Amino acid sequence: MHKRFHLHDLDALRTELSSLGLSLPIREDLAVLGQPVPIAGLRAPNRFAVQPMEGFDSAGDGSPGPLAFRRYRRYAEGGSGLIWFEATAVLPEARSNPRQLVLHEGSEAAFSRLVAATREDARRAFGHEIVTVLQLTHSGRYSKPEGTPRPIIAHHSPVLDPMHRLPPDYPPATDEYLDRLQDAYVRAAGLAARAGFDGVDVKACHRYLVSELLASHTRDGKYGGSLENRSRLLRETLRKIRDAVPGIFVTTRINVYDAIPHPYGFGVSRDDEARPDLREPIQVIRALRPLGIPLVNVSAGNPYYNPHFGRPYDRPIAGSGTPDEHPLESVARLVELTRQVQQAMPDLPVVATGYSWLRHLMPYVAAGAVQEGWAALIGQGRSAFAYPDAARDILVAGRMEPAKTCITCSGCSQIMRDGTMTGCVVRDSDIYGQQYKLGRRLRR
Repeated sequence: MHKRFHLHDLDALRTELSSLGLSLPIREDLAVLGQPVPIAGLRAPNRFAVQPMEGFDSAGDGSPGPLAFRRYRRYAEGGSGLIWFEATAVLPEARSNPRQLVLHEGSEAAFSRLVAATREDARRAFGHEIVTVLQLTHSGRYSKPEGTPRPIIAHHSPVLDPMHRLPPDYPPATDEYLDRLQDAYVRAAGLAARAGFDGVDVKACHRYLVSELLASHTRDGKYGGSLENRSRLLRETLRKIRDAVPGIFVTTRINVYDAIPHPYGFGVSRDDEARPDLREPIQVIRALRPLGIPLVNVSAGNPYYNPHFGRPYDRPIAGSGTPDEHPLESVARLVELTRQVQQAMPDLPVVATGYSWLRHLMPYVAAGAVQEGWAALIGQGRSAFAYPDAARDILVAGRMEPAKTCITCSGCSQIMRDGTMTGCVVRDSDIYGQQYKLGRRLRR
């Protein structure tokens, strides 16, 4: 049964876990979170990573706007050792929002300034060098480059097509389009290297195009059917970037479980979509190892499709309904998914996700996960919007301030759905409270 956050201390967390028959790794010694992590010849100075969270606040040409510079300055000054920059479209038609970042020759200079400023902010605040990754994306069925849906789908899905009112004869992306798309990723990666990023991520999560291809069991041609075909675009694109863009490492943020029924889902049991089956996701990640990926970022679910399990939050996005399960069940599931990947490949650093609902108790579970070898880095997504300096407080003061934490109200997700600029409605309300109100008015 769903329950809002009500846990004041670790004893309360342990009691709640016991009552639900769940377990999470908990350690009160947080020293392990301050350990450095080697990544592709570089060194993240601690175990904290900022996850790629879109602000949808670009300038008209897709370059980062003033709020993007503000957001990354706050992340850098907040102490996280790895900053995974937000989803940036490789083509104009690939944007999920008219204000999503786009990397092209005209926006390269602004990206260069953003990377340089972020690095300098981290040096000034903490005296350390950060690792930077840029997430490259194609929004696929969620493409809205001009504010109205322009879906580019990998396959037809009886689960997702009705949400977009797609007719049976709506054309999926052709193999030829996907062939050309690989080259668009390579061009964007070259620009990212010139802009100063350390690595690029070919985004394969949350049911955007590359993620949907991984679930394209019913698709014909060389990008569908077998796992080799379904993972072709991801594998070949990473290989081409590696070969064409020396000096930048390649990686991916990948959905290992999307809770969509087989044969339209990935990482799900063929008999029950409520049960993860990570055999294929782990097989894909293993196939990427020879391409030199120095780490992998795992995720799950779909922000546009919310079954009665999946993402832990206290208040649902408008119209999505409240899940039946307790949020701790969702947290435990995400922790377990990460554990399975990390323990299958113990020498590959895995970035964990799904800790926001724990609020000020997050560091103790994070320390437990790292200490037990369940993850190498702890990612903060929506919680970074709310509490960009959480890493600094944990590493310096040894605790998080409860009054600064994300309350998992889904306000930032609602802003994303409504098409306005995205941030924390509660902790950064002077800016994003107004954006939330504007978005709600636009949706009416």
